[in-house]
Amino acid sequence: MMTLKSAVVGAALLASGAMVQAETNLIHGEAGPNRGARAAALQWFADQVTARSEGDIQLDIQWGGALFKANAAMQSIGDGVADMGSVIAVYYPQEMAAYGIADLPLDNPDAWVGMRATDALMRNSAAIAANLREKNLVYIGTWTTSQVNIGCKGAAIRKAEDIDNLKVRGVGAYGKVFGELGANMVRMSIYDAYQGLDTGLIDCSQGYSYAVAALKQAEVMDSYTLLNWGQVGGVGMFMNADVFDGLSQEQQALLNEVGSDMADEFGRIITAANESAIVAMQEAGVEVIELAPEERAKLVEKGGKFLADWVSIADATGLPGQELLEEYQVLIARYSAERDQKGYPWERESN
Repeated sequence: MMTLKSAVVGAALLASGAMVQAETNLIHGEAGPNRGARAAALQWFADQVTARSEGDIQLDIQWGGALFKANAAMQSIGDGVADMGSVIAVYYPQEMAAYGIADLPLDNPDAWVGMRATDALMRNSAAIAANLREKNLVYIGTWTTSQVNIGCKGAAIRKAEDIDNLKVRGVGAYGKVFGELGANMVRMSIYDAYQGLDTGLIDCSQGYSYAVAALKQAEVMDSYTLLNWGQVGGVGMFMNADVFDGLSQEQQALLNEVGSDMADEFGRIITAANESAIVAMQEAGVEVIELAPEERAKLVEKGGKFLADWVSIADATGLPGQELLEEYQVLIARYSAERDQKGYPWERESN
């Protein structure tokens, strides 16, 4: 089913005899608002695509869930509601199991390392590409929430046991660990967490520093605990496969090129945004707590069982789960070593 919204009028002549230049317009659905670090990276992607294609490809970003909500993104893109859009893997633990590997608590809170490893796996695995094609999707690029933290109203997490009996919005393996520690889990989108905290529907929300700032959640938080644990990295850009196939090879290559480059740009943006968000929280009177290493170790240990669970889920969907997990861990080690040896890409450019 071809859904490409193209303004291709090159076959028509203007009255003056000039030829109208062909232009490909792609509609992108985004559940989040047009503010914050990820919004800046998405706009960067759109601007870069237009600039590098010399105006041949234009993106029309529909912000704030105008086309579909976060929990309807995968099927909406596959069905052609939009040409492309942002997908959050935790809302699709079975259907997007391949991408969910980036959400595992692998003791890697580094945003850039996580994105580079995820991008390499998603872009180069034939098994993952085939799995996505079954849903009429093509992978374009990845973001990350960066490290998982937790913000609360009327409570504070100073040790792992403090989460016991609190009402918590959490997702993925991290949310499951909170549940095993005694939290009462509440199913809720991150975009609804502000109201949940404000009304007392939840006591705490799994959070990510830049997102707390973008969604203004610090207004309804008393405390924010830095867990230094891991990250939710299954947040990225996918395209309707029919639309992608309808593009020229040059256009496809350009989208993939910019999608890959986006990991470096977002790494730069989110590092600065997270630092700024922490400062802003403190200035607003939110208590920022750093979990002690021995408390963090409890979270890491609790999260270990969910690696095996993910392998079972991946296997059940026809993916080589253990093989992909091992490959992903190798990629994390590779990009961690690159960071240690060369620094981040934006630091290299400035030296």
